[in-house]
Amino acid sequence: MGQDIKLRASDNFQLGAYRADPAGAPKGAVVVIQEIFGVNHHIRSVCDRLAGEGYVAIAPSIFDRTAPNFQSGYSPDEIAEARKFVANPDWAAMLRDTQAAIDAARSVGPVGIIGFCLGGSIAFVAATRLTGLKAAIGYYGGAVVRFADETPKVPTQLHFGEKDQGIPLSDVETVKAKRPDVEVFVYPGAQHGFHCDERASYDKTSADIAWPRSMEFFATHLKK
Repeated sequence: MGQDIKLRASDNFQLGAYRADPAGAPKGAVVVIQEIFGVNHHIRSVCDRLAGEGYVAIAPSIFDRTAPNFQSGYSPDEIAEARKFVANPDWAAMLRDTQAAIDAARSVGPVGIIGFCLGGSIAFVAATRLTGLKAAIGYYGGAVVRFADETPKVPTQLHFGEKDQGIPLSDVETVKAKRPDVEVFVYPGAQHGFHCDERASYDKTSADIAWPRSMEFFATHLKK
């Protein structure tokens, strides 16, 4: 369903991306921001799924500046390798590349953003700093708490797992307290990565609630 494309950021850097288009006329577009595992099979499948929901989906390869075409699985060794990319993340560069994807999608109609893990944090910051968005959704973004003093410019929805070993519930409570303007959902018993059906932490019960909730949010806010 999808294809590999190229995007150009504001500093003229060219990065790769995956784009999936719906069969009929699109309702709008959604930018999909990767986990630390790159634009891998799972992120591409999310894009394909969004295309099935009627959206043009674009996932920019936000690690292309340091490791072009990086893709990873979920074994312990691969997770350890992928974590190196976020030891000292270049937020400004990742946001430039995210903006490039938003700009590429604008001609389609209203644009939303959804991100997972690292991408969940980027989706939140994109809602506060970038232009051209109508809605933002973040799944288990561990750095959201660091940016919680920033006010989203668009409707924003966040999803967290109750048993996420990397995001304590105290952080989620801080986000809720600082951002009463944001929808925050916590899924009982769910771990980090609960939405990804390729990970050991996949929680079908939580994922089957979170995804329709996300699609309803986009349906509400991505109207032409």
